[in-house]
Amino acid sequence: MATWIINAKTINPQSGDVEIKHVRIDKGLIAEWQEGTTLPNTEGAEVIDAQGKLISPGLIDMHVHLREPGFEYKETIASGTESAAKGGFTVIAPMPNTRPVMDTPETIRLVLDKAATEGVVRVLPYAAITKNELGRDLTDFAALKDAGAIGFTDDGVGVQNAQMMKNAMALAKSLDMPIIAHCEDDSLVEGASVSEGAFARKHGLKGIPNESEAIHVGRDILLSEATGVHYHICHVSTEQSVRLIRLGKSVGVKVTAEVCPHHLILSDEHIPDSMDANWKMNPPLRTPKDVEACIQALEDGTIDIIVTDHAPHSEEEKARGMERAPFGIVGFETAFPLLYTKFVRTGRWSLDFLLRRMTSDPARVFSLPYGTMDVGAPADLILIDLDNEREVDPATFLTKGRNTPFTGWKLFGWPTLTMVNGKVVWTEENGINR
Repeated sequence: MATWIINAKTINPQSGDVEIKHVRIDKGLIAEWQEGTTLPNTEGAEVIDAQGKLISPGLIDMHVHLREPGFEYKETIASGTESAAKGGFTVIAPMPNTRPVMDTPETIRLVLDKAATEGVVRVLPYAAITKNELGRDLTDFAALKDAGAIGFTDDGVGVQNAQMMKNAMALAKSLDMPIIAHCEDDSLVEGASVSEGAFARKHGLKGIPNESEAIHVGRDILLSEATGVHYHICHVSTEQSVRLIRLGKSVGVKVTAEVCPHHLILSDEHIPDSMDANWKMNPPLRTPKDVEACIQALEDGTIDIIVTDHAPHSEEEKARGMERAPFGIVGFETAFPLLYTKFVRTGRWSLDFLLRRMTSDPARVFSLPYGTMDVGAPADLILIDLDNEREVDPATFLTKGRNTPFTGWKLFGWPTLTMVNGKVVWTEENGINR
């Protein structure tokens, strides 16, 4: 049976004008668009009345942690994909730092099989660059690609050896696959929990310096230039990294980059003196200067896309305090409202710009057939209520993680419906639909 979504708001990217449109979905694909106040003939079809809410391609998150296998007490593929659906994400790419590490075809297939049976959104896994992410031996890239991996990364740790990274890039290039890098020089960060800045000095904490990220960014841009690989940089957080990426792009290196909402909105000056570990993430919150550099880099295209780095942990783990708790915060269910409220409602960004950085741009960077509402495209669609203000309440999250620094923030722009491949998988009224 076909489905019509009627009375949906769209934004004309050229004029900025609001237009009301109706879309027919058939066999999992976008089949037809109609516009105007006259309703289409919906006889024999299921009808969803958007009631003037914004319709958008489903959001795409190319950096997430689903924790399964091995850390199911933090998150599962089921709970993580449910949380993603509630946040408006229809495509997510989980990182391989699970236990066992996603470094064999068997583990990749395990994740894909679980996603097919227990997940509610599209799951595109990365595989590890090195066995067990130890930085010593390369994994079998060809076998991992055949098993369904979409790229290679040792996210969670940086590849410390330059020759190892160059070999990985050359191999990935031969397979037309990207290398995705967590950029961090371990010799500069051991024992540190926050950025090297005002908060660290005030509380006598060892700090993580900006150069710990930027050193790997610069090294790997040179290696990417030498090998020709598509090199993608995870969670950029420093002004120095931005300068290096901008330089790399200016001379034609195939380098792309991502940034997280928290690195666009928060600095180390926001961390409360309570030492709440829900403000501990890696990369850490940097200075206001770094935040503005990342915002400007996203605006001018130096940074290509927005990701969440959704990283759930148990409440017991986060209760260990700033120095002993694990790094990471959850992000699926707050990402769009945070960015819409902070940047679109204040007039700094257009709504179209924000949506592109979370839909069509990730699809372009990773050559995915998603992120569009063209006729014939997969019907991965969301509805968003732009006008309803709501408070962030972790108790309502579908993720197992409650670790967010945004508790109590009042935000606009909440998703109300998520459709994947023509099937409604979540609505605000009825929750998850399997």
